[in-house]
Amino acid sequence: MPVPARRTAFAVVLALAAMGLSAPAATAAPGSTPPDSFWGDTGAIPPAQNVLTVKVLNRTNGKYPDDQVYWSFNGQTHSIAEQPTVDMGANSSGRMNFFLGSPEGKYTDFIEFTVGDHVFNGNTTRVDAFGLKLAMRLHSRDGFDTQVGDDYETFQQDRAATFARFQSEVPDEFKGLAQGQDRILAPGKSPDFQPGGKNENYFTDYARSAGVNETTGNIAACAGSLAQAADKCAALNRHTADLPVGQQQNPAHFYQAAPANYYAKFWHDHGIDNRAYGFPYDDAAGQSSFVSHNDPQWLEVAVGW
Repeated sequence: MPVPARRTAFAVVLALAAMGLSAPAATAAPGSTPPDSFWGDTGAIPPAQNVLTVKVLNRTNGKYPDDQVYWSFNGQTHSIAEQPTVDMGANSSGRMNFFLGSPEGKYTDFIEFTVGDHVFNGNTTRVDAFGLKLAMRLHSRDGFDTQVGDDYETFQQDRAATFARFQSEVPDEFKGLAQGQDRILAPGKSPDFQPGGKNENYFTDYARSAGVNETTGNIAACAGSLAQAADKCAALNRHTADLPVGQQQNPAHFYQAAPANYYAKFWHDHGIDNRAYGFPYDDAAGQSSFVSHNDPQWLEVAVGW
């Protein structure tokens, strides 16, 4: 399978122009971290009575007012106009969902986490799909402060521009993952990459050359025989399975040839510090958007359009 041609910034501009859109202002680069101003006045975040305070931010660039940006957690659903913060206690395998327009709206996404009595573990995720632009900033009482999720450049873009960029930067097999401008499916969730789909054999020959007899769908989803083989599944998705074992988890070698999970690559290219959860074992080699720290004070979640 030929290696897809390198996509250029000029190609992105052409794609946007074809849709009647302009390119975003060159105020941020791919992988860029949002500035402090993006996160607002963190000093005004109310102290938690439980483990930490979670504050949800409207970063839709005026597309939706605060009373149309919703969060849902533990049986509660509110707009951020009604209640922008949650005093979060310990929980296991938690999920906070976000919606634009209405709590039943089609524009939705989520973060996931486990919160202990004195620790936060959590991440943004693209394992199933992209639905909304999301970024998290975790701050702990010892001064630890970190950000993960979609980069600042992506938040500055209109949704149509982000979808156009996806179409411009991924090879043909992955373009159909975009469902209009509602969401972008992960290949492991797309019928195109399942048995009987048009891309059912995308990974199979490469996987067999690495001693793995699995379907393309199971490779993209780290399922079947790969469910307990994190490093092997990561190597197949990143196209490093043909390298010596000692080189397979070196990010310099990731996504350098096809077949590879170019959906995941896109979110890494446009994630803060190039970290993302593009497939289930994207935490191999520490490349995911997972963050963990003791004694958390607050977590901000930015929701974009």
